[in-house]
Amino acid sequence: MNRTIRFDVLTLFPGIFDGYVRQSLLEDAIQAGIVQVHAWNIRDWTQNKHQRVDDRPFGGGPGMVLSVQPVVDCVAAVRAKAEPPGKVVMLTPAGERLTQRVVERLAGEPRLLLLCGRYEGFDDRIRQLLNPIEISVGDFVCNGGEVPAMVLIDTVIRLLPGVLGDEQSAADESHSEDGRLEYPQYTRPRVYEGLAVPDILLSGNHQAVAKWRREQSELRSRERNKPGDAIAPPGSDS
Repeated sequence: MNRTIRFDVLTLFPGIFDGYVRQSLLEDAIQAGIVQVHAWNIRDWTQNKHQRVDDRPFGGGPGMVLSVQPVVDCVAAVRAKAEPPGKVVMLTPAGERLTQRVVERLAGEPRLLLLCGRYEGFDDRIRQLLNPIEISVGDFVCNGGEVPAMVLIDTVIRLLPGVLGDEQSAADESHSEDGRLEYPQYTRPRVYEGLAVPDILLSGNHQAVAKWRREQSELRSRERNKPGDAIAPPGSDS
């Protein structure tokens, strides 16, 4: 039996996902019954008469914080809508870095609830009560968790049988092994603005092509992973 996965996205802006689910491989995977994506509006579970889901932070400071009640109630209600209840994933800059190894682990789950933050983040009692998997897509801050949720969905579905046209694609691509980058790819035309496709790729010698690709992959990986100079800050002389 083929593996399937269900994503429940908990967000203040479910409309962001309307176009996303109609694109490319994801749409094909949904139509094939391999993937489900359901977006839920956290605001539907607030008990505030003004539909507010946030408030000022205790202790002062800028911005607003997502309140515990609507988020926790939303998670409980959405979990009850299908079996299994699924793992909650909180998209947060404080989380574990999303790497290919983490993606592989998440791809083994039948259901993931993706919790998207906004404003200054979550009331910490949300984390304490839900005990989520905390995931960060990088050392930077987005306006919300919706784009990171899309990144997570995109990376996870690639590992499900039947999503990619060729299962070898996921096995050979960058980061399929720690620190490894894929070899350069070429297609027609053979020459463009004086740049020609390497002769070895036109030779028809499959063993030689495979050897060249391994060498190029190793070279790229070494170049990418060797220690380098830090990026100079704006206005510096370097």
